[in-house]
Amino acid sequence: MKKRLVVILIAGLVLLGAAVVYQNGRLNAPANALLVLKPYRHEGSWVFDDVRLGLFKEPFIAGIPEIIDKMVKDVPNADRGFRLIFSASPFPDYEIELVWRREQDGGNWYYCEEYDIEGWLCPAMYKYYSESPKEIYAKAEVL
Repeated sequence: MKKRLVVILIAGLVLLGAAVVYQNGRLNAPANALLVLKPYRHEGSWVFDDVRLGLFKEPFIAGIPEIIDKMVKDVPNADRGFRLIFSASPFPDYEIELVWRREQDGGNWYYCEEYDIEGWLCPAMYKYYSESPKEIYAKAEVL
């Protein structure tokens, strides 16, 4: 009986945690969470899908494709897909840091010092963060 109560209590805490993290069609990731997208090329553009959040062939535009091109230069077959790990906090072996510059048209401009490129992240970013992170750290890996 005690064991069953403990299992029910743990399951309830897990569900409560999931409800806090995923609300109203948003992920609402904590600042220290590692998130993963799987971008790929579609009709010449870098895009990604996130079925959980209702995003399909969501394009990267305005400087971000150039940053991605540089990030994946050593990732075999990146056009067919790669793992993009990102976080609002530094994590071991991150490759680039994007620094917030300004808001525009519902999205945000970030600067990548590593490549001396500025790129715009569209409002879909708010599906992952409740507010614009001041920094975003990222790394590209083979799927």
